Amino acid sequence: MTAYEKLDAWVDAHFDEEVRFLQELVRVPTDTPPGNNAPHAERTAELLQGFGFEAEKHPVPEADVKAYGLESITNLIVRRKYGDGRTIALNAHGDVVPPGEGWTHDPYGGEIEDGKIYGRATAVSKGDFASFTFAVRALESLQAKLKGNVELHFTYDEEFGGEMGPGWLLKNKLTKPDLMIAAGFSYEVVTAHNGCLQMEVTVHGKMAHAAIPDTGIDALQGAVKILSALFAQNAEYKKVTSKVAGIKHPYLNIGRIEGGTNTNVVPGKVVFKLDRRMIPEENPAEVEASIRKVIADAAEGFAGTVEIRRMLLANSLKPLAGNQPLVSAIQQHGKQVFGQEIPAMGTPLYTDVRLYGEAGIPGVIYGSGPRTVLESHAKRNDERLELEDLRKATKVVARTLYDLLA
Repeated sequence: MTAYEKLDAWVDAHFDEEVRFLQELVRVPTDTPPGNNAPHAERTAELLQGFGFEAEKHPVPEADVKAYGLESITNLIVRRKYGDGRTIALNAHGDVVPPGEGWTHDPYGGEIEDGKIYGRATAVSKGDFASFTFAVRALESLQAKLKGNVELHFTYDEEFGGEMGPGWLLKNKLTKPDLMIAAGFSYEVVTAHNGCLQMEVTVHGKMAHAAIPDTGIDALQGAVKILSALFAQNAEYKKVTSKVAGIKHPYLNIGRIEGGTNTNVVPGKVVFKLDRRMIPEENPAEVEASIRKVIADAAEGFAGTVEIRRMLLANSLKPLAGNQPLVSAIQQHGKQVFGQEIPAMGTPLYTDVRLYGEAGIPGVIYGSGPRTVLESHAKRNDERLELEDLRKATKVVARTLYDLLA
């Protein structure tokens, strides 16, 4: 048997164990918000210890987490040292959006049906806690002489931007790998992604009785003018095309609106939150300045006041030249294992992988999952992962690690 065949055989022989590991991870909720994620890190560390993997626990100070708007974060690093050479990090995030409505399966059950495992974070990205862990175990089963090291980074802040996850580990010099692979999907290797600007806009008016509305200032009417102007920008954004395959154009979404006190009261305050996706070619500072100008122009003549607060500015991920060994290995082994070409492309999502890129660490996004986010039901009801995608992605990652370290 070749080394690749031995890796594949080990994954097959231990696949039921890998699925059980994923089920245990899914059964510990990590809804963010509220973001009480330290218990999941504790459970993950406990399960990893059963494989002989010692996880370093790196709790983010409580005051920092609270100021950030979450409850608890403990990031994990598992260091597997084999010899002199480069260090490859494998990063997946355990925090997830709340399950929402419409589920036909327990979002924390890890139920298996028709070859799929259901539950929040099965696809994004507790599935890659499993694929990455078992890829490393498969690699070590060869007992081969390796040149370099592997680190598992299991973090808990991707949904809020990553600053308290990978950003915190890198800032505090707890890690500095040479290459990295982050959680992703199986049928493409992602080398670039969009940036994201999130802002909170508060429109202040003056409350009044609905019977005498002229004595107040209607914050909702002011907000409607601003919202209309912002939505009109999407028509302009469609005229801007990215040169990165897989990424089309910028766009803007209003994801949350709240305000008013009662039906018979002129609303005195309306708050809404916007999400502006930026293609890699855009300048984030210019994008933010443009949004602020659109809001200011729309609010001209409004008798109340408008406050704007930046919530998040996530830069886009741009390919770094050093990522080619990762891309080549994943494409080669992906084609062999999946029986089809694995294109290198961009994605309109934004992730915390950008933080590794900003630290000068070449990386790609690849892992266990379907062809599209839509198929995975990520951030929707009945999120699921094809078990065969999990099996095959584990093999691809194990083979890739072997190529880079053997």
